[in-house]
Amino acid sequence: QVQLLESGGGLVQPGGSLRLSCAVSVTIFRINVMGWCRQAPGKQRELVATITSGGNTNYVDSVRGRFTISRDNAKNTVYLQMTSLKPEDTAVYYCNALLNFQIYWGQGTQVTVSS
Repeated sequence: QVQLLESGGGLVQPGGSLRLSCAVSVTIFRINVMGWCRQAPGKQRELVATITSGGNTNYVDSVRGRFTISRDNAKNTVYLQMTSLKPEDTAVYYCNALLNFQIYWGQGTQVTVSS
């Protein structure tokens, strides 16, 4: 069983930055792909960024150049650094992990971008 715990969400003004963290209960170098998704009110969950065990990253077009996903294998933690935040980035952000053909999810952390 893999447990994921997100932290770092909050209220930020447009143009501001936040760093989300996802602490993982297992050693993450075993995990094939880790990612961050988000879900805004009334919208479907959207995959925002992924990072493979080899360190390859991918981003949805709307965040490319503003968000950076990274992983610290020593701390079993994955991060999402978010900069130049926009009101449309407001959502609950979920960490997820793909291991042995199963996907695991965290409980989510709220990010609100508003003046």
